[in-house]
Amino acid sequence: MSAPAEPGSIQSLRIVVTDPIISRFEEALRSDGGAHHWDMAADWPPERRAAALARADVVVCSALPPHEAEAAGNVRLVHVTGAGYDKISFPHLAPGAAVANTFHHARPIAEHVLMVTLMLSRNVVRADREVRNGQWRTIATTPDVPFHPVLSDLTLGLVGLGSIGAEVARVAGAMGMKVRAVRRNPAATLPEGVQLDWVGGNSDLPALLAGSDVVVVTVPLAEDTRGMIGAAELGAMKPSAFLINVARGAVVDQGALYAALSERRIAGAGLDVWWGTPAGGVVPPAEWPFTELENTVLTPHHSGHARVTFERRAGDIAANIRQLAGGLPLRNVVRTDPAAVA
Repeated sequence: MSAPAEPGSIQSLRIVVTDPIISRFEEALRSDGGAHHWDMAADWPPERRAAALARADVVVCSALPPHEAEAAGNVRLVHVTGAGYDKISFPHLAPGAAVANTFHHARPIAEHVLMVTLMLSRNVVRADREVRNGQWRTIATTPDVPFHPVLSDLTLGLVGLGSIGAEVARVAGAMGMKVRAVRRNPAATLPEGVQLDWVGGNSDLPALLAGSDVVVVTVPLAEDTRGMIGAAELGAMKPSAFLINVARGAVVDQGALYAALSERRIAGAGLDVWWGTPAGGVVPPAEWPFTELENTVLTPHHSGHARVTFERRAGDIAANIRQLAGGLPLRNVVRTDPAAVA
């Protein structure tokens, strides 16, 4: 472990990178330019990785399980490669370690939400399958084919108004959609560039659901948001409405959602987040067969995976390494200890 830097001096750090995605942006990570020692350890065997972690000043990771957190006993900065830090084992982390995160996924996720809204409201999945099967069903050939709405016909309801929800509001508003939201503090100042037709507190969720054509879930997963969208909430939605979840799977009760979709009590859903990770050949990771439903758009948790997202995240990580090496305050800190950056 390197000794803390004096303000104004630049310190050489030992940096271990265990995340395979951000490792693909090694050049951007190294843009700090300091004479640091880098271990790109994403594909290293456990013993070798543990030895590197024991010497690390900085760990760049998407997850730090208990055995790796304990191995990194001298770490001063754990830099998560995304916004979520629920996979960092805080109880096993050295007391002096700071934890920081990074974002830059809001715009691609907002674009994904609009894409899925259009796919659902225009029955794109079904139409694509029908054409591939030799069917040509349009309003000109089949009377029961519905007319499409345009986005400006629709009201979008946001469950949560953090960075993702705010960007969805901006993009949807620019397309002429009416935008409503519930958030913890409805009296708080709206994010820059966000205009809402209505905003309420979390207790106003039933009213938001009843008045929205598209419900977008963007709240982080916490004890008070787990199962936040259950049978009662789905029952409050319009039968013609769509649910799009880009938050965490567990915010929505999967059994209740499957029942609502299969019984056509809501019109459809777009699921980019799931109830676990693929294991034992179960793809997507869910207890219910969502893949058998026609009224869904299913994606593998990739709504934020634009190249620019990771380029900018690597830039944030490089900037924080530069701050740490120079004895300067860190940015985007979610847990800190004076000993970590002093």
